[in-house]
Parts: sequence; C-alpha cells; structure tokens
Amino acid sequence: MKVTIDGQSIEVEPGTTILQAARMIGGEVVPPAMCYYSKLKGSGGKCRCCLVEVAKGSEADPRPMPKLMASCVTGCMDGMEVNSKSSPRVTEARKSVTEFLLINHPLDCPVCDQAGECDLQNLSFEHGKSESRFIEEKRTFEPENIGPNIQLHMNRCILCYRCVMVADQLTDDRVHGVMDRGDHSNISTCISKAVDNEFSGNMIDVCPVGALTDKTFRFKSRVWFSKPYNAHRDCPTCSGKTTVWMFGDEIQRVTGRKDEYHEVDEFICNGCRFDHKEIADWTIEGPRAFEKDSVINQNKYNRKLQKVEIATEDHILLGREEDRKKISMVEIPLTEEDIINQKSLGNNG
Repeated sequence: MKVTIDGQSIEVEPGTTILQAARMIGGEVVPPAMCYYSKLKGSGGKCRCCLVEVAKGSEADPRPMPKLMASCVTGCMDGMEVNSKSSPRVTEARKSVTEFLLINHPLDCPVCDQAGECDLQNLSFEHGKSESRFIEEKRTFEPENIGPNIQLHMNRCILCYRCVMVADQLTDDRVHGVMDRGDHSNISTCISKAVDNEFSGNMIDVCPVGALTDKTFRFKSRVWFSKPYNAHRDCPTCSGKTTVWMFGDEIQRVTGRKDEYHEVDEFICNGCRFDHKEIADWTIEGPRAFEKDSVINQNKYNRKLQKVEIATEDHILLGREEDRKKISMVEIPLTEEDIINQKSLGNNG
C-alpha cells in the first residue's frame, strides 16, 4: 500500500498505522506520542498528541476524514494522503492538547529528575504556549511509597497507562493500576502494596514524564552532566544489554537502551538496573550514539562530524584579478580620458 504523509510517499504493509508509517519516513513528519509504545500491546489512543489530518481516505474512497485522527490507532489505506506538521489545523490541535496536559502538571522541572529527557518537556517546547488560561487550583495527591526502588509523583502523571501495561505484560503479579474515575483518576497500588516484581524498574523507562523515578538516582545529578555508555553483562534473567550513565568513574544509574523515540529496545531486570553500579560488573562497549540533538548529548561529540566547507570566489581576500591590475597600474596605464579627468579634479580642488 502507498501512503503519502506531508508530501512524502512510502510503501507499507497492511495493518500499518499512520504513526508507524511516519516513523518509517522519519524527520519532522513524525507526530509526537505520549501514550503509544510500540513494545506494548494495546497502547495508544489516549493522549491525543499524535493527531493528524487525513486529506484523502484511500483510492477507493478519496473523501477526507472530517475529524482529526489519532495516528497511532488509525490504519493506513492504499492511496491515503495525510497532513501532519504541514497542516495548521493539526498544529493548533497539538497546541491545545499540550495545554490540556499541562493543566494539572506542576511546574517543577528545576527539581524533577526527568528534566532533560522528558517527553512532555519536549512537547511543550515545540507546541506549548507561553501563557496559561487555567486559573483554578491544580489537583494534588499525597505522596505514596510504592516500593524500595521506585518513587511515585502522582502530581506529574498524565495517565498514559504505559506503566500499567508493562506490569500486565511483563509480570504475573501486577499490584498497581488506575484508581477512581474522571478527574480523580490516579495511579496507585492496591491496598498500599509495594511494587517489587523483578521487572518493575521498566515502569521508570516507559514513563514519559517524571511521575515514576529511580530512587537510587534521585537528586544525584542532571542527566546532561553524566555520560551514557552502552554496556552489557551476563545476566540469567534478562538480555543484560543496558545503558550506564557515568560521572567520572562512577555509574550513577542504569537504564534500558532506547531508540530515537525514547522506546526501550529490550526490557531489563531489576538486578541489572539497581544492584550493579560498579564498573567491574559491566563490559563497556562505548559511548551511546544519539540519533538526534537533545540536551543530553550537548558537548558529547561521539558522532562523526562532517567537514564544513565555505564556497567562495578564488582569492577573495586578495581581491578580484581585474581590481589588482588597476591598483598596480603597471599592466594597465592611464588612458587619455583618465588623465583629463584627473586634471579636471585637480583644477576643481
């Protein structure tokens, strides 16, 4: 099937969503996503950040879809034409969704450990507004201890359901979920149980905001001060392939390896994440390569830099050849007209 997004066409397999097709194309046509996670079944369709405009339904039915569609759950059709970043209607909708997500989100980026790698921060930077129309009091929740390794900040949660899906699909004993309804909905554990299963740390990796953070890394350092390295170890529970974040010779935290859309390639166990913070525990493969610019990879030149060449005229600093000849006055003597003009200037002076 052929799908066109912002003027760029691509062939996709049946069952591919618009968001997946956009990621195949890459670049600025890719819609933002806060709830969709390709590794989790059933994710998507909740945050409405990835709205796109379907200008042409298909070759069989070329009528446009009247409403903006969530690209993460809308399947592609042969001949479909989609407007993403090129549509003013989509841009305005994403601004409105961003404003809605920030209604209750606290402005605590200066003290949040997620700052620098927060999807909501990136979304707000591109689609956010400089002012807020919300004058009511933000909803707040009492602090709740959900386990020895994970800190829950419910005030920052945007209810993307990713952490619930991780617990559902990776473990057999999920003890947390979404409690209450409407604007009272919140993430919590059942009867104050602790989240302590072997893969619970992956809830931190999939959380797009600072609602779930690593207790072993809290307030230690900003992410842009530490250097990420790909590393691995022989682990009987998981693949053992991780990213270790180092400050000098100290491993400050361990995370799963993520792609350019901040999705984990392979989920890792709590043993690798929390219990192995010594360099001797790991085989360091090399610096983590970043697919796109961000605050994390500032001043970390682990990518091949292209040579910059400035195309200019030959001998631009020496001047043009004909000008140099005129200045030298050796090869080009004064004409009679030039002599007459000089005499007239002298007489006028």
